[in-house]
Amino acid sequence: MAEKITCLLIDDDLDDQEIFKLALQDVNDDVHFLTANDGAAGLQLLSAPENLTPHYIFLDLNMPRMGGKDCLTAIRNIPHLSKTPVIIYSTSSDPRDIRETKSLGASDYIVKQFDINSLKDILAQYF
Repeated sequence: MAEKITCLLIDDDLDDQEIFKLALQDVNDDVHFLTANDGAAGLQLLSAPENLTPHYIFLDLNMPRMGGKDCLTAIRNIPHLSKTPVIIYSTSSDPRDIRETKSLGASDYIVKQFDINSLKDILAQYF
């Protein structure tokens, strides 16, 4: 039996988490979907003794406690996650944010969609 794909979304917006989950279920309902409400909570999950290694990490930039850029830097310093794709998932389309996050080790950058079908099209590329 094939291993289930695990996806972690680190995002403080509960509505965005729900929309992402619904879109993901439509694209591939066999994905194990986890969420964390900010960068600190996401790192806690990823640094747990179980060595959670999601297949994909989607990461918002603007969050309380720990923002996406700091979280991305910390994820890239966790040895078992060095090859895990981290995709920035943000409302910002600022080219500086895109350049900066890619230089910090982001695998890709997705601007949040206001239409669930557009999000499904994007997620279908990964799942």
